[in-house]
Amino acid sequence: MKKINKLILKTSLAIAIIPAIFTACASKGDTQEAVKVTKSTKAAHWGYTGHADPSHWGEISEKYKMCSEGKNQSPVDITVKDSQHTNLPAILFAYNTLSNTIINNGHTIQVNINDGSTITIDDTEFSLKQFHFHSPSENEINDKHFPLEAHFVHVDSAGDIAVVALMFQEGEENAALKKIWDKLPLAEGEKTTLNLQPSDVTALLPQKRAYYRFDGSLTTPPCTEGVRWFVMKQAVTISKAQVEAFTHLMHHANNRPIQKLNARKILD
Repeated sequence: MKKINKLILKTSLAIAIIPAIFTACASKGDTQEAVKVTKSTKAAHWGYTGHADPSHWGEISEKYKMCSEGKNQSPVDITVKDSQHTNLPAILFAYNTLSNTIINNGHTIQVNINDGSTITIDDTEFSLKQFHFHSPSENEINDKHFPLEAHFVHVDSAGDIAVVALMFQEGEENAALKKIWDKLPLAEGEKTTLNLQPSDVTALLPQKRAYYRFDGSLTTPPCTEGVRWFVMKQAVTISKAQVEAFTHLMHHANNRPIQKLNARKILD
């Protein structure tokens, strides 16, 4: 009987501790949601279809209320003729580290990057944490969706987030992307080994690095605002087969609908 009582006590403690763990993680800030997208499935369930689709994100959890109440949300439609020409400074890319891991988290395919890769903008260095994909694209340019969009997620020492967005347009097979697609984890929650060199990550970027800039948010819950967005003007190619391989794996579109620009300006 004593053994049974001890077992019950241990079980009760375990059940009590689990929510505390999630609360502790949440208290470290919303940046973790952007950097470690793989943990999102352990929070309140959200998705892209049914009762958990983007129109309901703000109702799913109190932590997600910004998804419905925010005024500077992403993605947006970039109307080129209305953008403000400000001679934006170049982004200094220094992708110097490799990736060993690619993850299917159920919402997207995410490539995690080892510490040491950065961009510098606004006299601030942001560390590249991961990049992931959306199909069709989340942001639009002149009301146009692209078949795929990559988001390179960076965080500075203060926890501020900067996202570099890259559009893919249908054309020739993308050799740099192929190295990732060859290792795609097929099941939700699956993680596979990926030997992606720094040169492979850099090869994903366009040759011309001009960009559009705006203030926005995460495009997934908790939809945190204050994110600096840099959308590359030049798209890179992707084959129809490569697009289909991704959409087949996701089973459905994984893009949040366009959000109102409100008082924001697009800079270029």
